[in-house]
Amino acid sequence: MKLFFKELFEYNHHFNQKLSALFAEKHDTMSDRSVKLFGHILNAHHIWNSRIAGKHSGLSVWDIQAVEQFRRIDDNNFNETVRILDHVDLSSIISYKTTKEQAFENKARDILFHIINHSTYHRGQIAADFRQTGTEPLTTDYIFYKR
Repeated sequence: MKLFFKELFEYNHHFNQKLSALFAEKHDTMSDRSVKLFGHILNAHHIWNSRIAGKHSGLSVWDIQAVEQFRRIDDNNFNETVRILDHVDLSSIISYKTTKEQAFENKARDILFHIINHSTYHRGQIAADFRQTGTEPLTTDYIFYKR
């Protein structure tokens, strides 16, 4: 299962890097909403990695990130997730608090799947925004990545 998760995160990283490049190239034509959503994807990934690692992230899910930092942030997120996959039992229970200080527990594998699902969901929103502003969205479907 760890190999499958690694493949999912490689897919996630691949398209986040392509989106980072597109944002850097055309940031003047991107909607504020798209920039905010992509920053949200990156922030949430960082926060979930931190929760699994038992660290405080220091971020809020809606903190604004500079477009020029998207690629670096995504690289850091990906590398931390790979480290987690190498060192954390996917069945281990992760105890954490939400940004509203609510305590929860989930298995590491469920959190990791959530990161992928959350990112995919918001990339879809970004694609819709791109269409509305006249920018051709990336085709980010997993099956296209695997072809």
